[in-house]
Amino acid sequence: MQLSSLGPKHDEIDFEFLGNLSGDPYILQTNLFTQGGGGREQQIYLWFDPTADFHTYSILWNPQRIIFSVDGTPIREYKNLESIGVPYPKKQPMRVYSSLWNGATRGGRVKIDWSQAPFTASYRNFKADACIWSAGSSSCTAKHPIPASTSNSSNAWLDRELDTSSQERLKWVKKNYMVYNYCNDTKRFIHGLPAECTTTVS
Repeated sequence: MQLSSLGPKHDEIDFEFLGNLSGDPYILQTNLFTQGGGGREQQIYLWFDPTADFHTYSILWNPQRIIFSVDGTPIREYKNLESIGVPYPKKQPMRVYSSLWNGATRGGRVKIDWSQAPFTASYRNFKADACIWSAGSSSCTAKHPIPASTSNSSNAWLDRELDTSSQERLKWVKKNYMVYNYCNDTKRFIHGLPAECTTTVS
């Protein structure tokens, strides 16, 4: 599942289930593209079998931060660090997409077995609370900054952040389930880690 804008300088926010061999843990990857540039992957093992039942995968995207959550547990936070020159996706409207694609099992080393087709993914209870982009303008304006459905909430999504309990759960996920973080990949970034990796964005 992903949020994505259009064009070569697109923004994108991704949930990706990587390919799986029977018996291996399931890996969930998150990634972000800003102005056409990605490479911000993080990967975690899930603490459950995602094929056994439906689960809730959520993206909170507001001007201050992006929070990825699974069943209400945050698994990643990416903060707006434009103040230090890090691009942040906030200038382009995005749509929601879902798709299946091959080539991601063990980095593409394990090829897809087409004899096992068809491959399916099931979705239910989709919900969206968002600013609506129409005719070149957003429904979230200075006059009406919070969508009507959340205007009576003190935790409106436009200003929401992780509370202390959520921060602790995020630390728990990182400590016990994270298997890859681009901010730790010094072999990949031989000329230095991205600027956001020197802060607490991940």
